[in-house]
Amino acid sequence: MKKISFVIPCYRSEHTLPHVIAEIDEKMKTMEQYRYDIFLVNDCSPDGTLETIRSLCASHDNIRGMDFARNFGQHAALMAGLRHSDGDYVVCLDDDGQTPADQVDRLIDKLEEGYDAVYARYDHKQHSAFRNLGSKVNERMTRSMLGKPADLYISSYFAAKRFVVEDMVRYENSYPYIIGLVLRATRNIANVSVDHREREEGASGYTFKKLFSLWFNGFTAFSVKPLRIATAVGAVSAAAGFLYGFYTILKRLVNPAVPMGFSSLMSAIVFFGGMIMLMLGLIGEYVGRVYISLNNSPQYVIRERINMDE
Repeated sequence: MKKISFVIPCYRSEHTLPHVIAEIDEKMKTMEQYRYDIFLVNDCSPDGTLETIRSLCASHDNIRGMDFARNFGQHAALMAGLRHSDGDYVVCLDDDGQTPADQVDRLIDKLEEGYDAVYARYDHKQHSAFRNLGSKVNERMTRSMLGKPADLYISSYFAAKRFVVEDMVRYENSYPYIIGLVLRATRNIANVSVDHREREEGASGYTFKKLFSLWFNGFTAFSVKPLRIATAVGAVSAAAGFLYGFYTILKRLVNPAVPMGFSSLMSAIVFFGGMIMLMLGLIGEYVGRVYISLNNSPQYVIRERINMDE
């Protein structure tokens, strides 16, 4: 029998998590050809999520729990679950009930057709306008920076084969970015349509600051295109400065009475100075990430493992 491992990052889900687990249990009863286990990763949630995980682990032999020492983010929680999973297929989904666990067979059937990874596509998303805008920005970013196919829809509900997961967990540096790791491993990826539900309670944990950090992490962790763009912008700015200087000299030769402008000089200095600082800041971001990686900064720190062998 093949095995399915479910990985669920948990944050502020003390009330919604039991419903998600119950839905997985009910669905897997109809998929008797598969064994399954569930990995719940508490991302240092401030509510009673950890106690809910402990209760679920106590009542289910196939549920494993992990508790982070501090908040490391959703992608770090996914990496922890992926690294401890051992299923032939690994399914990642949300803890708020918006991703339909009872439609996991659609993803698994697509994997059985020969695809290496499958992402759920939502025809009608129930996110807020802010989250939908963030998804669109993330879509454009992954397409331009990571080479994501234009027709591939990316979501937090996806399934992957074992060899893809094994390649993903080889990444041990800081700042993991899941879609970048999937695209690094394979391009044999498909979409399947599933429903998207309204949130049962609470609000999304993604603020503008967290979304911006996620986008920035995505295009600096797995792409050097920002540096190439900086080089191109620097070349264009240098060419513009050269042409402006040539124009100033030519104008002076044609009409010696034309005064040399202090304002235009200061504008040029401010413009090119700002461009230089911008490029240096971008380069510094890459250097800082290299420095943090050399210091072996961990992706996550697990305070407690529940229902797991040491």
